[in-house]
Amino acid sequence: MAISVFDLFKVGIGPSSSHTVGPMRAARLFALRLQREGLLSRVARVRCELLGSLGATGRGHGSDRAVQLGLMGHEPHSVDLDAIPLWLQSVRDTRRMKLIGEQDIAFNPEHDLLLDGRRSLPFHPNAMTLTALDDADGALLAETWYSVGGGFVVSQEVAERPARQADVAPGPDALPLPFHSAAELLQRCTQQGLSIAELMRRNETHWRSDAATREGLASIWQAMQACVRRGCGLDEPHHPELPGGYRVRRRAPQVHQRLTSLSAEQTSADPLQQMDWVTLWALAVNEENASGGRVVTAPTNGAAGIVPAVLHHAMRHLSGATEERMQDFLLTAAAIGLLCKENASISGAEVGCQGEVGVACAMAAAGLCATMGGTPEQVENAAEIGLEHHLGLTCDPVGGLVQIPCIERNAVGAVQAIHAARLALLGDGQHRVSLDQAILTMKQTGADMQSRYKETSLGGLAVNIVAC
Repeated sequence: MAISVFDLFKVGIGPSSSHTVGPMRAARLFALRLQREGLLSRVARVRCELLGSLGATGRGHGSDRAVQLGLMGHEPHSVDLDAIPLWLQSVRDTRRMKLIGEQDIAFNPEHDLLLDGRRSLPFHPNAMTLTALDDADGALLAETWYSVGGGFVVSQEVAERPARQADVAPGPDALPLPFHSAAELLQRCTQQGLSIAELMRRNETHWRSDAATREGLASIWQAMQACVRRGCGLDEPHHPELPGGYRVRRRAPQVHQRLTSLSAEQTSADPLQQMDWVTLWALAVNEENASGGRVVTAPTNGAAGIVPAVLHHAMRHLSGATEERMQDFLLTAAAIGLLCKENASISGAEVGCQGEVGVACAMAAAGLCATMGGTPEQVENAAEIGLEHHLGLTCDPVGGLVQIPCIERNAVGAVQAIHAARLALLGDGQHRVSLDQAILTMKQTGADMQSRYKETSLGGLAVNIVAC
């Protein structure tokens, strides 16, 4: 399939790839189209409506803020995090903003940014409409966009084309070694005598040189490590509580302090202490995400802690760590994520958290299995184990915030990924349930799941926990 590893792993801001990164990208694309078509100077006001899951949990997920930033022209990977509060406060105070940094327009967040969680559009539950108006309140341009998970966005024009999944992908299906199922992936690996990582590397040459791919993967790993450092409070102190009305305390700084204070004797006496470090790394990433910090979608923000935590485990706890190990881990993990995206979904609003944490667990299990010497068949088995045991997992964020149960869920998912990889390595790759069957089951389960359990905060823990 024609999606690059860098479409799956991309740097963005928290707390949600589908509710923050996607809306920011869509709003910016809308503003750029106004500029491209020569309409910018005629725009007096912009109105935005967030629908479905975007409307139901948009405020807790930062969708309202993301839309404003996108209209101003900012991008998720480069926006100045420290300046965001000042920019948004200026819009609230003046009820004006600079569209794409150029055109001064009226914008009142209370009236021009509407959230309607009761109305959904057929293509995807994460929908948003944007309308540019002139001085006479006439519509200059109106567009509908869908945020389909992991920061990917699709316009209504693309959504209406017959081949949905092919259109969601950003490029043509013209890779050197294309695959559309795990069975086809394994077949190509056998025919070519390649590992999954090597096959992925060859496909990446469709977009760039191998040297550029290596450089890009190194940058992704650096971003993941930087996120862990920030989450642990190693670069600068941060507020001990996460934003929102539940006063959720950051735990990563205290856990880091505790683990680093242990003596060598205490460390050697606890054979499971490595898992405490894995837990720490996952907590650090997702607490940083919950605070609106910069993270790597892996494959989403809500599940962003699992792949980095398990990759840290592979690089810190397993002997002989090399740059090649990191590269193989990420490429292998990406292959699994791409299969899940093409054949099911990585959107919590579409299939529940099985599509986020479940997929991330499968990706991390596959990456770890590969770096521990697993065959392609064992890697596929590890991914299947990781996904199978998350089937049916609901997405019910308390208060619409990506905090409870999301943060702990990443820590648990990371440990499960390690177990899945090791369990697969105990076998020879032969198993009864295939990864393709698990992915299909995830898709079917997501279709059967009631909408209240798909990132709307209308069911599950979200309605059984009361803010104090």
